[in-house]
Amino acid sequence: MSDMVATAYGSLAMMTSVLVSPDGVYEYEAAHGTVQRHYYKHLKGEETSTNSVATIFAWSGALRKRGELDDLPELVNYADMLEKATIDTIESGIMTGDLASMSTLENKKKVNTEQFLVEIGKKLDEYLA
Repeated sequence: MSDMVATAYGSLAMMTSVLVSPDGVYEYEAAHGTVQRHYYKHLKGEETSTNSVATIFAWSGALRKRGELDDLPELVNYADMLEKATIDTIESGIMTGDLASMSTLENKKKVNTEQFLVEIGKKLDEYLA
């Protein structure tokens, strides 16, 4: 489903994949090549506005699965809250440039990569408190 959303809305940074082997091994990944251009800008010391959503959701999916496999409800809850914090940050109008350019929200705020992650962290802290 995320592939279709990413294609329809033009943001590969919203695409994640879950691969499952026949013997039950899971791999969670973000779309390939979504941040290469931004990474090279970062290496030059330039500011970036990289959408981290796919990477965050790849990590949260893997953490959730680990929590399920090891019967760690706290880890499952953390993964759920990380995803909620990410979505709520965007829905509150704080987003990276790619999302801001296609968002219809009236009071949106375009932020750089670091600011986006800081805002998600603030929401996550609220939810986990």
